Amino acid sequence: MPSATDAARRPARTHPSGQAPFEAEQSGATLAHASILVVDDEPGMRNFLVRILERHAKRVDAVGSAEDATRQLDAHHYDLVVLDNVMPGQSGLDWLDEQRHIGFFSEAILMTAYADLETAIQALRLGAADFVLKPFRSNQILNAVMRCLDRRVLRRENFLLRYELGAESPAARGRLLGNSPSIEAVRATLEKVAPMSMPVLLTGESGTGKEIAARTLHSISDRAERPFVPINCAAITPDRIESELFGEIGAAGHEGLLVNASGGTLFLDEIAELPLQVQASLLRVIDENRLRPSGSEREVPLNLRFVAATNADLERAVADGTFRRDLYYRISGMTIRMPPLRERVGDIADLAAMFMGRSAREMGAPPLPLSEEVLVRLGRYDWPGNVRELRNLIERAVILGELPPEFAPSNDTHQAEPSESLEAVERRHILTVLEACGGNRAEAARRLGVARKTIDRKCAMWNV
Repeated sequence: MPSATDAARRPARTHPSGQAPFEAEQSGATLAHASILVVDDEPGMRNFLVRILERHAKRVDAVGSAEDATRQLDAHHYDLVVLDNVMPGQSGLDWLDEQRHIGFFSEAILMTAYADLETAIQALRLGAADFVLKPFRSNQILNAVMRCLDRRVLRRENFLLRYELGAESPAARGRLLGNSPSIEAVRATLEKVAPMSMPVLLTGESGTGKEIAARTLHSISDRAERPFVPINCAAITPDRIESELFGEIGAAGHEGLLVNASGGTLFLDEIAELPLQVQASLLRVIDENRLRPSGSEREVPLNLRFVAATNADLERAVADGTFRRDLYYRISGMTIRMPPLRERVGDIADLAAMFMGRSAREMGAPPLPLSEEVLVRLGRYDWPGNVRELRNLIERAVILGELPPEFAPSNDTHQAEPSESLEAVERRHILTVLEACGGNRAEAARRLGVARKTIDRKCAMWNV
């Protein structure tokens, strides 16, 4: 067994610059955020590994036996375990096999001075990410650690990718567009909530942009560089959703979405569709920031922001017994209502222009003109499907090369003369919306996204 002094004296290959060829220089951010546990019965080797790793990693702990390693895993979460195979009491491989059966998903590097094919095969079967022969140089163990952590990051990204690709549409990754008072109020609330870690509940009709609001909240928070994981609770079958969320151990075991999303934001869309049993488990996770995967004997610590969304009446669901009262109170402490499009008519022009430009680029087709007459007609419509319906209408119009008849400009040229003044266009638009609201100035102001006093002033100017 090499001592720390022997290992330190052993020469290492160097770059022309004289530096050891440590590959982690190119991806040190991954190692800088990692927590590592060293398990080796020889004090000299433990100290040697700690000195090497603690210069680069966030946290490095070391123990001298398998029993102590188990206690450490029960108390803390580690991204990687660097494990000696030959130890008194229990071998590294036997310990790793035991931990895989009670809930250990992290990476492991096996160290041994006695290399043989059978040991290597068994290590791979137990999920060891690398196999390092003693004696080794410092750059060898650093590069092995870096490769393992990189693989862990890639596996996590691949696991989350299918949920990211399963998001509603590329449009759901857009901006929270608009300047109406209602959407400005939403934006201001998101900015106030962003620095906090409390759960957020987004409510509103279908198609009002709840996922965009959730993504906006994530992007302006200190979690912006971590994963944003959208989950449609209605799209996963009830018999699989608990395993998908919380993970499970066994031959086909996996860590689950919550563990893989740790550090970031978990967006639970249509949360009212969660089965009651899963609601109980979710409440415990939110309260304690820990979870126990199915079949595991060990809890896993979490660092997650929970954002939920629903277009259902959760209070009624609580009264009907389909949604847990305690979970409702836990997630609704900060509730943000997304306004329907009919309450932010003043944003229709910006939204329609964005969808028109995006659809034309994606489909390689010319954009259709959005004249004042077209925008007036769009503003008169009630939009039961909200922003999603507007987007779909614009996309379909670009494909067909024309707007639906009820929104298309008429052939009566005197309705929208090119030389018409801006004041005349504004007057016609406001009066059209006011007429659609039955003369209700407060409702017209809300739809136009302006103050009631503005409508009163304009009407007085026009003697209306």
